[in-house]
Amino acid sequence: MLAHLPRLLVLWRIIAGYRLDTLIPADAPIPLGVRLVLLLVRLHPAWWSATPMLGTYDDGERLRKALEEMGPLFIKLGQLLSTRRDLLPPGLLDELSKLQDRVPPFPSETAKLIVERELGGPVEQFFSRFDETPLAAASIAQVHTACRLDGREVVVKVVRPGIETAIREDFGFLKAAAEWLEARSPAMAAFHAWRIVCDYEQVLLGELDLLQEAVNTTRMRNNFPGSALIYVPEVHHDLCTHLVMVEERIYGVPVSDHATFDRLGVNRKVLAEKGLTVFFTQVFNHNFFHADMHPGNIFVETTDPANPRYIALDCAIMGELSDKDHLTVARLMMAVMQHDFNQLIDVAHQAGWIPPSTDIPALTREIRRLLTPMLQKRMDQLDFAPILLGVLDVARRYHLEVPPQLVLLMKTLVHVEGLGRELYPSLDIWTLGKPLLGSWLTARMNPAESIKSLMKQTPAMVLGLSDLPGLVWDSLNNLRNSASWQERQWRELQQLQYRMAADRRRDWLALSGFALGLAGVLNSSGISAFLCLLVMGLAVTWRILA
Repeated sequence: MLAHLPRLLVLWRIIAGYRLDTLIPADAPIPLGVRLVLLLVRLHPAWWSATPMLGTYDDGERLRKALEEMGPLFIKLGQLLSTRRDLLPPGLLDELSKLQDRVPPFPSETAKLIVERELGGPVEQFFSRFDETPLAAASIAQVHTACRLDGREVVVKVVRPGIETAIREDFGFLKAAAEWLEARSPAMAAFHAWRIVCDYEQVLLGELDLLQEAVNTTRMRNNFPGSALIYVPEVHHDLCTHLVMVEERIYGVPVSDHATFDRLGVNRKVLAEKGLTVFFTQVFNHNFFHADMHPGNIFVETTDPANPRYIALDCAIMGELSDKDHLTVARLMMAVMQHDFNQLIDVAHQAGWIPPSTDIPALTREIRRLLTPMLQKRMDQLDFAPILLGVLDVARRYHLEVPPQLVLLMKTLVHVEGLGRELYPSLDIWTLGKPLLGSWLTARMNPAESIKSLMKQTPAMVLGLSDLPGLVWDSLNNLRNSASWQERQWRELQQLQYRMAADRRRDWLALSGFALGLAGVLNSSGISAFLCLLVMGLAVTWRILA
């Protein structure tokens, strides 16, 4: 963590400058370390930043501007929170919604230079018109409207300069924090925090590759040809590179523009039901789902208000599940919809998510207590925050293994549920989802399909028979040597636990010395401040050399 101290101080300065500590309720359950940080922020916030303090901006503006200043990773967090009207007050949400497509743009001249460098010529060689004022600006890229030489209207998406460096820097800090937490918290170790951070880093770095986004967009477009549910714009692949993407310009209404829906008489119930159908179709029929469904990426075609259709943009972050996880998730969701909590636990146990020594009846009772209210109420009557926190608490107490590859799916579920709540709060997602999921499971469990799948695998199985004697011999040797290996691993584990305990003590001592020195600097001057800085330096040096 000390290697990332400069970045931590920058984040600290932003938090103090915008006084984000005032947005946290006084009775919130905050860990001791975070309380210490907030205490230092409140001592003398003007020391950290020249940014105007309380009174200049309202709460929502301060939060939005702070996230923008923190960088793309925190903007993504704001986009996720902007869909959760059950978690935050309206004032904060209205400001956070501006992070979806109204992030401060970078200069248009810079965008044109990137386009010309990537395409290998002046913009006039490829476009009869290139509008310098951005149509939208987001955390990763910004979009300009243009017209091709043949008269087709398009949008040109350009990646922000320097964005990769900023993302890698923030993820370096997050990985160090996750590793530190896993070493000290069994709950974080069971949640695989470090692997989840690494996986999401790859996802966001993949979002910087517009050539991959172009491929994703075309694949999703091919999955919904002529669909009445959703339209995906056509990509102009001849003008796409890693940093520039050109696609068909679409005209629609943002999914969050409820005033326009009311004025045009758009059927929100139909729209909400179509959204859920699109989600289930993507996850289970295609196993290729849009995993960044915040309102800035979803528009609505309103030419027929009684039968509206979605328009999907920004297919940079797409999710896929392994064959095993695909079936496991479907069976879990069906068990929840059928209120069959014993089956839910059985499926999770078969997937290897539950340790062998777990008290299964007690776990089943806990899950039933948490999920039953969710299944018996409408969406507008639910408070999802306590349910989610309760599930995470159960996972911690029972040491459940949460597969990292399902994080994108959970993130997508949060977006879908948030959009559904806004469009049509009375939507019964369980009644609508059950037949869609049931038909997929029926087709998946069809004996004819199983035989067809087995026939496809038969040639590979036959070719692998020659390796069978060697595999058996290796397995017997490994079994014979396993006892000595287990004893050695046990000794190594004991040594690791001892070192972790010693590291934890040193961390707290170093942090205490650093915090005391910092508090002294904030409230002292002259020789006192110098002595406090010396204490800080000694604390950091001792921890590095210890």
